[in-house]
Amino acid sequence: MGFTTADMPPVAPEDFEKLPVMERIKMLALHWVDYGFGGPKQMHALYVIKTIAFIVGGWLVVGLTTPGLGLVDLSGWWGELIVYQKLMVWIVLWEITGHAASWGPLSFKFGPMTGGWKYWTKVGTLRCPPYGDKVPGTAGFRRTAFDVGLYLFLLAMLLVALVMPGQQTTAAYSEIGLIVTWPLLAYFIGLVVMGFRDRVVFLASRAEQYAVCLLGFAVLASHVDMVLVAKIAMVTIWLGAGVSKFGHHFTLVVQAMMSNTPWLTSKKFKRSLYRDPENEDLLPTKMAFTWAHIGGTVVELVLPFVLLFSTNETVTWLAIIGMMIFHLFIYSTYPLAVPLEWNIFFIFVTPFLFGGFFAGDGYGIGDFTEWWLLPLALVAFLTGPILGNLKPEWVSFLVSMRQYAGNWASGTMAFRMNDCENKLDRLVKSMPIQRDQIAAAYGYDVAEIFLQKCVAFRSMHSHGRVHLGLLQRHLDRLENYRLREGEVVCTALVGWQFGDGHLFDERTMAAVQEQCRFEPGEWVMAFTESQPIHTTKVQYKVIDAALGVVERGWYDVRDAVKEQPWIPNGPVKHVVTWRAEGYRPAGEMSGEEKVTS
Repeated sequence: MGFTTADMPPVAPEDFEKLPVMERIKMLALHWVDYGFGGPKQMHALYVIKTIAFIVGGWLVVGLTTPGLGLVDLSGWWGELIVYQKLMVWIVLWEITGHAASWGPLSFKFGPMTGGWKYWTKVGTLRCPPYGDKVPGTAGFRRTAFDVGLYLFLLAMLLVALVMPGQQTTAAYSEIGLIVTWPLLAYFIGLVVMGFRDRVVFLASRAEQYAVCLLGFAVLASHVDMVLVAKIAMVTIWLGAGVSKFGHHFTLVVQAMMSNTPWLTSKKFKRSLYRDPENEDLLPTKMAFTWAHIGGTVVELVLPFVLLFSTNETVTWLAIIGMMIFHLFIYSTYPLAVPLEWNIFFIFVTPFLFGGFFAGDGYGIGDFTEWWLLPLALVAFLTGPILGNLKPEWVSFLVSMRQYAGNWASGTMAFRMNDCENKLDRLVKSMPIQRDQIAAAYGYDVAEIFLQKCVAFRSMHSHGRVHLGLLQRHLDRLENYRLREGEVVCTALVGWQFGDGHLFDERTMAAVQEQCRFEPGEWVMAFTESQPIHTTKVQYKVIDAALGVVERGWYDVRDAVKEQPWIPNGPVKHVVTWRAEGYRPAGEMSGEEKVTS
């Protein structure tokens, strides 16, 4: 891989689509082992520059807008809660405008690199209400002037909270004061309204990470309670992620993630994560399991408890250093969807919160000023993860705290090769479809390789293998279609994506269909839900944009993880539980029936 040149798979771009689909998936998956996505390293350098801008911007905005804090006297920031408060508002502003996660080429935004605000300030773009058929005043799929105004109101409240000096509230404990409360309360109320109007903006704000803390900053009467709520928030985020890594998914995630790490150039090490890549066996090894569950799961489950309960300063600081290294490592892998600023924020606030407000100095879990605040905080932070792990179809994987665990709702899409994919341009958008974005720089042949490499990446996870088998059965012939990773398409449709398949499920497809009018069989998606924590059964559905959901069923995740990404043994075993009346999968028809249909 060069700084400006990509690592390409061993095929001439013009010959790529002449290969059978499963041969392409196999070639791209094997190529991923050594090279990951294979993009030029200038992409990663771009993210380093953006990270520096995020850090410098946070330093300047806190130092210049908070009287009493010296811009260069950073030691004076230690122990001032307003620093943490303003930096949280800063990262929320960064997130909700689309400049953090889901930004740039590693989120398949090549030109422009930002979706976010460019979509959400534009009347007519897709809006995704979670309960549009149930909550009055939220129906409809197009963004209105009200939605744009509501979004701008959220930005305004964040900016006001960020730039105003500290306030001497009842919770203030120093001359510098704490963050102004009324814009935070106004932001929280506006965010709740936005959550019912458009789940995309709501999730992009990373509400599951920050919203309750911001509300606490606005309404709690003691800075001790504010600190403890923030500590519980961070610990539940870590623990939720740790618990989500139980099961069969996460080892596959670590394989793909570490193969894609730009500084990790040792092919020998990368191949040690796979059983026998030279002989086309990509099942995980004990090495991959160790990295996943000792370096990942154990760290996220053990160290947070130490941070929350330890009153031994040495032990606490060892745990702080451990979590800082953990987040630095995640940052360095440049995971797809690139939640880089989130990791930088956690690297800073872990020592600031758990060291600067040490549990042994009166900031322990038993130091709430009111006893009922502890159970209330636990309910606030644990309801989403518990419900999401039991009924994942009800809750976003972000709210369920399953960050990068491999257990996501996801989908693989198929567009018939009659250029019907271009129908997506009938939507009001702020960027072209990805094929056109990449082709503008590298041509359509290269664009197709990288778009289908995302499909191969998905098939390196358990659910992608199921998708391929379902599409084999529901399409007349895979070679008649171009396959697309659902997230890649989603980011052009709504301006943001971050691993949540619910953002491009049948509801979003119906919204697109309302404007684009695909014919039956032109745009089909195989969609799998997250695995509930108490069963190995995973629900799936097949969606035709013109017909809606045409089939539902389930499969056992243990069958999926035993297969190679290109499913050489055929579709993963699955059970059909429902099929639309009169519908029959094209792949099950005889040749004569296919011609007739």
